[in-house]
Amino acid sequence: MRPNALSIPRSASARHLPAVALLAATVLMAAVMPAHALRVKEVASVQGVRTNQLTGYGLVVGLDGTGDQATQVPFTTQSLANYLQQMGITVPASAQSRMQPKNVAAVIVTAQLPAFAQPGQTIDINVSSMGNAKSLRGGTLIMTPLRGADGDIYALAQGNVVVGGAGASANGSKVQINQLSGGRIPAGGQVERAVATGLQQGDTVTLNLNSVDFSTAQLVVQAINGRLGDGLAQAIDGRTIEVAAPAAPSDRVAFIARIEELALTVPTPAAKVVINSRTGSIVLNQAVTLGACAVAHGSLSIVISTTPVISQPGAFSGGQTVVTQQSEISVAQTPSALVQLPASPQLTDVVRALNTLGANPQDLISILQAIKSAGALNAELEII
Repeated sequence: MRPNALSIPRSASARHLPAVALLAATVLMAAVMPAHALRVKEVASVQGVRTNQLTGYGLVVGLDGTGDQATQVPFTTQSLANYLQQMGITVPASAQSRMQPKNVAAVIVTAQLPAFAQPGQTIDINVSSMGNAKSLRGGTLIMTPLRGADGDIYALAQGNVVVGGAGASANGSKVQINQLSGGRIPAGGQVERAVATGLQQGDTVTLNLNSVDFSTAQLVVQAINGRLGDGLAQAIDGRTIEVAAPAAPSDRVAFIARIEELALTVPTPAAKVVINSRTGSIVLNQAVTLGACAVAHGSLSIVISTTPVISQPGAFSGGQTVVTQQSEISVAQTPSALVQLPASPQLTDVVRALNTLGANPQDLISILQAIKSAGALNAELEII
């Protein structure tokens, strides 16, 4: 590994260096990025070892009058009638229209089936109301089949719903903490069918990197071939790596375990700025650098003031008192000076330079986009 120029302290002796030497050191600091050690299991996963999404439709019963309103959610009444029919109780069609099951709510049930899950194992269940139920607190989910993408049943769900919120209402007043229309059933699902995996099939095991990076793919190949044998691994592309594996199941599991524990010195990822346009959040990774630029950002505010004006008619005129609105509109623009931002080769310098603008996160999003368009922001902008 090359010596890291970032280890040069800004001591008193460094301040006496010529300006040209300091500029060269700054360019070298920006070019040489620190690396960090990771294991293979933290940058890649074994192909085929994955979870599967399950979903189902069910009913939550035992609610204290906080269930669905039958007049607005007719499928709840229909589902309840179908369930009763399966239990041997027939409800006439004329009576179904008069049912008011305020203690029942129609819900969507979701779960994740872990890799290698076997029949009899339990999984956690998420329950979400799909009608107008006020709360699922205190309810019980009756047996609900959970299906996969192929339509087959892989698990059954049932149990008491745990709701993390609370609320109360009376005489038009209402108070609520957290969400009441969704809950969770810990270990409420039971696996009924296992999902076959191709881990033991073929002569190779495929590793998939978490993100496309040719440098990381080459480092994984070098680590495997250097520690376990030359020629075992080869990179197919920037994400896929094929590794020759033993045929015996126990040997293959031990072989994969050894691969996952191999240490890597992964280089710093590509410079990226992630912007959440909905919340105004901005995240910069350590590779972001900033070139010298000048920024001026002003704010325009429009204020509308409305004053009620009462028009009173004369005495005995027979007129009526009229209330009118008088509005005043004023426009103010805050002056802003041109701020010069120096070149910033480190993340701390970039943050310090952006803080000098004194802009809020929403304004900072526009500033970063403008700096990127000007070619002074050495990073990729990603808006989520």
